[in-house]
Amino acid sequence: MSVDVSDVAAVAEDVESFRTRAREWIRGNLGPFRPETAMGLRSVPAEEELAAVAYDRQLQRKVYDAGFAGIAIPREYGGQGLTAAHQRAFNEELAGYECATRFQIPTMCPCAAVLLDFGTEEQKIRHIPAMLRGEEIWMQFLSEPSGGSDVAGALTSAVRDGDEWVLNGSKVWTTGAWWSDWALCLARTNWDVPKHRGLSVFILPIKQSGVDVHQIEMLNGAKDFCQEFLTDVRVPDTDRVGAVDDGWTVVTRWMFHERTLFNSPYVTYPQGQVHTVADASPADIARDAGVLDDPRARDLIGEARTLDVVGDALMQRIAGGMRAGRISDQSAAIGRLYRGIAGTRTATIKFDIAGPDAAAWSDDDGGISQAGNGFLMRQTACIGGGTTEMARNVISERVLGFPREQLPDRNVPFREVPRGGSR
Repeated sequence: MSVDVSDVAAVAEDVESFRTRAREWIRGNLGPFRPETAMGLRSVPAEEELAAVAYDRQLQRKVYDAGFAGIAIPREYGGQGLTAAHQRAFNEELAGYECATRFQIPTMCPCAAVLLDFGTEEQKIRHIPAMLRGEEIWMQFLSEPSGGSDVAGALTSAVRDGDEWVLNGSKVWTTGAWWSDWALCLARTNWDVPKHRGLSVFILPIKQSGVDVHQIEMLNGAKDFCQEFLTDVRVPDTDRVGAVDDGWTVVTRWMFHERTLFNSPYVTYPQGQVHTVADASPADIARDAGVLDDPRARDLIGEARTLDVVGDALMQRIAGGMRAGRISDQSAAIGRLYRGIAGTRTATIKFDIAGPDAAAWSDDDGGISQAGNGFLMRQTACIGGGTTEMARNVISERVLGFPREQLPDRNVPFREVPRGGSR
């Protein structure tokens, strides 16, 4: 099912030779990493965001043409057929240099990863090379307005009509759907079985009749979160991923890939910049606020740095343990929980360092404005990519083996599960 990316003996080029070749190309062909142009929930004009998307497409194509896209993707799907170790080496050499961030998450992980695990040969050959060439940006049509974190409670329906499926419903909190190309979509195909057994997964183009994308304005003015309304969207059965009514098997793996994200062997991202993609560092903020020599500010800078170091070490240990089979894939939830807690704490640290000016800033305030903006949006670290509450449940039940949570709808046909105060 999954692709083995750990077999270093099966490849011709050793990691250190690859690292040297990657370093020379990166330094000769890529510009400096600019967090202000990376994918993120920022309040920027639509024209500016679309220009950044267009540049990311060009940059991804440049990496592809150089032979560094999809390093751990099999060659038959347009990748380089190397290993996770080669991808990590490239990411380490990429630190400080620009990267096509909009083609990494969720396009490569979890979407491409799910296609590699469950897609048909036709689907893989059609889409994965296009992702790697910078032609297709993918999003997840997963969360729903009434579902919260209960992915299995999906209400978006897919009804079979000959060789096609007709989808109706709504998805929400899809980052960047308004400028993206394709979606991986979860829908209910059977209402007469318990909720986990009546789901199926489909792929569909976003820019088509019947898909209406609305941008949602957030607290900080950003409009990258979207809600999509699907009205009689027709999807050929050949664009179904996995078996009919067995979507939960796909989604379980989908959630695993989502929890691994920056440790995925399919993601190209500058090592060490995961937590600062769109923000000034605590030290930069302290310098802008004139408190760099303040002992309390220095303590907070140290705490933030410790969170980063511990987080990187934890992610590496979890990823290594899963690759070696020492711990279950469900352990990825530990990393997801840590990212949420540490991300929220780091945003609060930056706000505390910036001081009162972070409560009312102007765009010219540099790191101080970013500290204020980050504080407004700090809870996204605990919500996006699956909530930390769900991660705690996974750790409790599937990693530590504690008793499962009592669910009154576990064995009830989904059609009979009360919803919205009625049956």
